[in-house]
Amino acid sequence: MARASKTAGPTTAATVALTKADVAFTPHAYHHDDAATDFGDEAARALGIDPARVFKTLLVDTDAGLAVAVVAVASMLDVKAVAAAVGAKRAAMADKAVAERKTGYVVGGISPFGQKTRLTTVLDDEALAHDTIFVSGGRRGFDLEIVPADLVRLTGAVVAQIRRG
Repeated sequence: MARASKTAGPTTAATVALTKADVAFTPHAYHHDDAATDFGDEAARALGIDPARVFKTLLVDTDAGLAVAVVAVASMLDVKAVAAAVGAKRAAMADKAVAERKTGYVVGGISPFGQKTRLTTVLDDEALAHDTIFVSGGRRGFDLEIVPADLVRLTGAVVAQIRRG
């Protein structure tokens, strides 16, 4: 995996963090439709990738604090499973404004890398079934292809089943 490709995108806090940590990634830029609201599905379609390999980054508000949940766009997030993975009893999706303020990214472009505030990260165990996965690169219309083990190592992620079903 390289640090540049024909579809190279912008420099973001995520790409800076990965480069600084010497983690290999491949950037994939695509045209973002401003009318789109299902950002992960948009990325999968635009890049011609199986949605099971494209992962969304969501913030969950637990009674133990905020947590970052990374789950395939083809799956539904189980917030109770996220709570259990971080040792909390209750959880709900974080408010959009809180998610943007804590991560430094806009919703639809939240990356698990380079966030303003380091939060506990939980990666769905399904990610480990793939050689590489795609996560947001820190902007709408920009994804990063990365080895799941590198995501775990760099973020210190807990790996657990956090998808429903």
